[in-house]
Amino acid sequence: MAQVAARIGAELERQLKALFRTKSAGAEFLLPWAMQTFGRALGQLKTEFSASELKTIVEAYKKVSRLLPEQCRQSYFLLRMREACADESVHLVHGASWPSLERKLERLDDTRAAALMVWAIAYWSSPVWDGVALDVYVRP
Repeated sequence: MAQVAARIGAELERQLKALFRTKSAGAEFLLPWAMQTFGRALGQLKTEFSASELKTIVEAYKKVSRLLPEQCRQSYFLLRMREACADESVHLVHGASWPSLERKLERLDDTRAAALMVWAIAYWSSPVWDGVALDVYVRP
């Protein structure tokens, strides 16, 4: 099995040891689970949002290079999207309706909002997606 070296704080280390006896055991369980949860959420979200709405979300995160865990909240996501649409009109670039998009964003829980934020940032920051058309990236 491949190894992953993560930097974690003392509190997270304590929690992992308390729940799983060792931080390695916790990481070996939680990382695959988190990736599966992320993948399922993203797959479902790509069917709930239109292509133009998904492109708007990705465009809104073009200049965001890092997302901190404490920012993975629906309220933060909604604020970023409101700013991007009001100040930069990113929804108009891709033909999305802001009222429709806003209603969908307001119904998200923190986990689903975080999945969309991470996914949007990944398009701009991951070398895997360099040169891939946005239309391809947003496909279900």
